[in-house]
Amino acid sequence: MLVHTIDEDVSLRLFTKDDAQEFFQLTIDSKAYLKEWLGWLDYTNTVDDTAKHIQARCEEIAANGGYPQSFAIIYKGRIAGTIGFNTMNNASKIGVIGYWLGESFQQKGIMSKALKAVIHYGFHDLKLNRIELHVATENYKSRALPEKFGFKEEGHIRQAEWLYDHYVDHVVYGLLAEEWTSI
Repeated sequence: MLVHTIDEDVSLRLFTKDDAQEFFQLTIDSKAYLKEWLGWLDYTNTVDDTAKHIQARCEEIAANGGYPQSFAIIYKGRIAGTIGFNTMNNASKIGVIGYWLGESFQQKGIMSKALKAVIHYGFHDLKLNRIELHVATENYKSRALPEKFGFKEEGHIRQAEWLYDHYVDHVVYGLLAEEWTSI
């Protein structure tokens, strides 16, 4: 199993089918918290839903030439969340990163460490030329991350995502390989 150790507390690793129960429980425990910014939570209702999601992530590896697109974020031996490339355009060498952490893992610097590692992976291992993040305009906590790592705010997409009972606009952030300095 591929594991990338970031420090003594935080690592990234591939999801396995054995993660379904723990990842499902993290999702359910954080559901009310995550619903503010994530629109897919009503589609995760059983461990089997999570197992199917993990299986799809495993299948991405073969479709991407043996390179994984997404990872479990591990904090002190427990799954804390996930990060990875929601979409990749291999012809144009562009990846779009998505991420989330369970509510009990917030404010520990975990996501900063994970994002830095995935940006490095995208530019150095996947040989991407451009990495994007799309973040709800009012999700200031999440917007702080791309800004911290030198992403440029490139524009807004109006009514980009439906969140249960309303639309939210997105800010599009971009970072080019030539701009990445491994902050």
